[in-house]
Amino acid sequence: MKAIPTSIPDVLVLEPKVFGDARGFFFESYNRRVFSDATGLDLDFVQDNHSRSARGVLRGLHYQIRQPQGKLVRVVVGEVFDVAVDLRRNSPTFGHWVGEYLSEENRRMMWVPEGFAHGFVVLSNHAEFLYKTTDYYAPEHERCIRWDDPTIGIEWPLADQPQLSAKDMQGMAFGDAEVFE
Repeated sequence: MKAIPTSIPDVLVLEPKVFGDARGFFFESYNRRVFSDATGLDLDFVQDNHSRSARGVLRGLHYQIRQPQGKLVRVVVGEVFDVAVDLRRNSPTFGHWVGEYLSEENRRMMWVPEGFAHGFVVLSNHAEFLYKTTDYYAPEHERCIRWDDPTIGIEWPLADQPQLSAKDMQGMAFGDAEVFE
């Protein structure tokens, strides 16, 4: 596995070693020892999630203010543009974002640490998105920042307005959001 730094040093893009031939391919999508060797992180993942969404669906920007979740995300069907926003007030990259195209073709993963908001938009007809988390889902601590907040200024690759859940339509402005100290 190769760890590729992003413009926010704590967010990493991961490329697994893929073994393929005319029959297909094989790769380890997660191996704790290999992940730790590549990233320097020794994490306990406690939950795996799987979502399927149609083209134009945007999910996010989500985070948990208590019981924050680190997320190891990947796409097994389709393509998404995946985004992490630094919500750690004392970080030099506070309020900055980083985005990465994740797809079944590139097999890339992204490590989104605790203290970040996370979201993605589906670019293919549909996408299946898998992610491991370092803490359990706690709806009472979940928060949402508007996907189109002008202060953050995410450059989503969208031709039209995205499809949003009712919860995501109610997202807060970045300036009003609870953040991490």
